[in-house]
Amino acid sequence: MRGSCAVLLSLLLLASLPAFSPAGASQRSGGSRSVSQLCVEKSLIFRSNTPYSTDIVSDPGGEDPLFCVQLDDPKLNYFQQPQDIKESDFAEFLEKYGRHSFLAPSQVQQSFSAFYRAGDPILIYFDSSSVLSVLRQPIQMGASGLCVDGNPAGFLDSKSTSCTRIFANLSKSCMTDPALDAASYYHDFTVLKVPINDTVMPSMKVNVTAVSPPGAPHMKDNTCINVVSEVIYEIEYSGTSGIQSVSVQFKVINISVKSRSSLQQHFTMHFWTRTLSHMLPRSGNPGYITGAPLLIANSGTKQHMSILRSESDGICSQCLRHTVQFGRNMRTGCKISLSPILEDSNCSYIQQKLYKAFQGMNRTEDFAITGSAHSTQAEEWMTILIENCSVEAVNCTSCCMVPVTLEIQILWTKVGLLSNPQAQVVGTRHFYQCQPLKFLNTSMVPVTTIVTFTDMTDWPEPPRGQPQMHWKLPFDIFFPFKMTEKSAPSDAKCSNGINKSQKFQSLVLIKYICCFCTYTAHSNSVASPHYKL
Repeated sequence: MRGSCAVLLSLLLLASLPAFSPAGASQRSGGSRSVSQLCVEKSLIFRSNTPYSTDIVSDPGGEDPLFCVQLDDPKLNYFQQPQDIKESDFAEFLEKYGRHSFLAPSQVQQSFSAFYRAGDPILIYFDSSSVLSVLRQPIQMGASGLCVDGNPAGFLDSKSTSCTRIFANLSKSCMTDPALDAASYYHDFTVLKVPINDTVMPSMKVNVTAVSPPGAPHMKDNTCINVVSEVIYEIEYSGTSGIQSVSVQFKVINISVKSRSSLQQHFTMHFWTRTLSHMLPRSGNPGYITGAPLLIANSGTKQHMSILRSESDGICSQCLRHTVQFGRNMRTGCKISLSPILEDSNCSYIQQKLYKAFQGMNRTEDFAITGSAHSTQAEEWMTILIENCSVEAVNCTSCCMVPVTLEIQILWTKVGLLSNPQAQVVGTRHFYQCQPLKFLNTSMVPVTTIVTFTDMTDWPEPPRGQPQMHWKLPFDIFFPFKMTEKSAPSDAKCSNGINKSQKFQSLVLIKYICCFCTYTAHSNSVASPHYKL
């Protein structure tokens, strides 16, 4: 009851005391926040059960803290009330706030680490405008799958995305939309090796190299030519040293204004390195384990053997590939897009393009004999046999013989103890098969990759039952008990006695030899079941 009276008395005091501006409220030189509250000394309040918001603040003019009740006034909007600036105060405010760019107090400038970490955005720098930005990888948004261009590409995040672009006026968008122009994906900007907070130095810039860049999109006969349909970034990195090189490849198509008003684009980020080959996990120790990646080497760099991989639309991916696993046969198929070319002199170019597609980013030279092969041990590696097909077409003067099938033949065997055999690769061959290609009616070439493992283990003949003993005694085993007739005594009694004694001793000796041979044969059969006595 006493507490209730104290509260009522406090509320009555609140109504009679003047309001103070709380020191804890947000104060700025340009104005003050609109508040309506009543404050008293905190020592006067024992308990508060008021429905209004309360706060404990320091009295600007006194020592005791204040207990403040903030009233619910609907007339207040809690916005800043600008302070009236007089002519005499203008120079003071201009000196305090005047600068090239205004940075709000709550805004914190982004800082970067000394090197890229997995998932960090990749920084790019526009030389012409001195603007720092991030490399972006468009993704689809919503059920319609429309492209969103603001998605940043993550470091070491190798992935492929696809999205759809819709054109209201393709004739206008063909030459004005940067998403359709290949130059917008590599021109006028560089990639930074590592994140930089200060001035961008020339040594920190990595140029983006375009592989066979197409021309700018343009209209011709109601058709937009050279429209980008796929973008592939190849980014080489080296640990904390950052990004070493960046290359980009394009796939372009032609879009007719009458037939299509939308475009599906594909974007791929692929990260790879040369310096971390020694960190690849072993595929066995020492022999290969079934299902482990097959180890290969290119110029001393150890990596995994891979073959072509198909995208969702059946087109061969230029970055993502299937890893060849030891002991498991594989067969893949996809299509490689070729632009219509009329000149016969470009036959060799198409052949090299298809060969390069089969081989991947790096040409395979050697293969590891065992799963624990070290890149510095030359005796643990063997050269891959490569058999290309003939380049001369049969019964076709306007055809080009191009490789359409790659068969990887791997011979392996088991060596070592029967109780713990180890799998080793004894030979590998890349066998290409070609077919004639006509330029005028072919834009997509279907290709096939086949991987076969052949077991060449020559197993030894297993033992047939228990090993048998083969007697082979020396010719004088019974010496001196064996006597010839010429050396026999003339006395018949002595002769009979000596013969009986000699026979008994001979039998004892023979029995001892038989027991010894039986024990020896049994011991040998337990220790070495694969050898005959």
